Amino acid sequence: MILAEIAAALDAHVEGDSTLVIRRAVHPSEAEGPEDLALAMDKDLLALLPGSKAVAAVVAEGAEVPDGIQARIVVKRPRYAMAGLLDVFEKPVHAEPGIHPLAFVAPDAVVADDASIAPFAYVGPRARIEAGVVILPHVSVGADAVIGAGSLLHPGARIGERVVLGARCIIHPNAAVGNDGFSFVTPEPGSVESAKTTGRVVGTNVLIRRVNSIGTVILGDDVEIGAGATIDRGTVTATRVGNGTKIDNLVQIGHNVQIGTNCMLCGHVGVAGSTIIGDRVVLAGKVGVADHVKIGSDAVVAANSGVGTDIPAKSVYMGYPAVPRARAFEQYKGLARLKRLFADVADLKARLRAVDGLGTAPPVAPSEPEQG
Repeated sequence: MILAEIAAALDAHVEGDSTLVIRRAVHPSEAEGPEDLALAMDKDLLALLPGSKAVAAVVAEGAEVPDGIQARIVVKRPRYAMAGLLDVFEKPVHAEPGIHPLAFVAPDAVVADDASIAPFAYVGPRARIEAGVVILPHVSVGADAVIGAGSLLHPGARIGERVVLGARCIIHPNAAVGNDGFSFVTPEPGSVESAKTTGRVVGTNVLIRRVNSIGTVILGDDVEIGAGATIDRGTVTATRVGNGTKIDNLVQIGHNVQIGTNCMLCGHVGVAGSTIIGDRVVLAGKVGVADHVKIGSDAVVAANSGVGTDIPAKSVYMGYPAVPRARAFEQYKGLARLKRLFADVADLKARLRAVDGLGTAPPVAPSEPEQG
């Protein structure tokens, strides 16, 4: 491509020679010649340009570019521009067209003509694979599942029976969508129920009976599920994930959970069953969410927080248990002051003893029992 074409894809402008031919986008220190485009949008990377072999660079608006750079693409929001650049220079996964002879596709499955199904993949009965889908090796797609147009299933992904994926979903290696929910019941109220209601363990779990999950999982369009993440199917209806939501590696989503659009759930998040999460919610790494909790749209929960109560929309919560950010900071400050507080209390006690004359009073000997 020429520099002008790259700038057009980023909705940015070029200063200098826009006809330069570009073959790669690279770190400034890794440029090997004039056909490399140096990514120098960060201030520290900008400082590497004088020693770079690149003659073209991508820089942030207002940056002072050193001599030797013949042309530059100027962007307003570097991080967003980086996403566009990586789209331009993306290296798609290798996928052969059609169904490989070593794949198993059920005779009554419906597969689009331009779909790609790799060796050792499994597509179950009555499953539907829509246009442009890429299924890589060792993927399994259960019976009656639907894989939306343009979706990409990486090696080892597991899509359960009756699961529905919208268009352009990405399922990373070894993610499992459509597992049975962790749902069990005892004949009489057991230890968990009594602990929740009374704070004491009254019942005992003599028998634990499995509650089958006859629902499914429905993912919207442009959903991305990270490696090793797991999403449980609903007990009766469906666990749902809204359009554009991104779920990181090793995230657990329980049965009946409802997640809105454009949410971000970071690594090691765990969401218990029947929780409702609004739109554009961010759960940072290792956030744990209790069952039946509601989290309002646009809320942000900081890393390592434990959510046990409802969270209102557009709020920032943190801590264990999670509380509003300002309150959490007050608690942390209070903890930091405890040592000084204890010292002050000890000093006050000593002063009071001195004032009352207790500080110099001899100890009182225990009385002896009377002789009979």
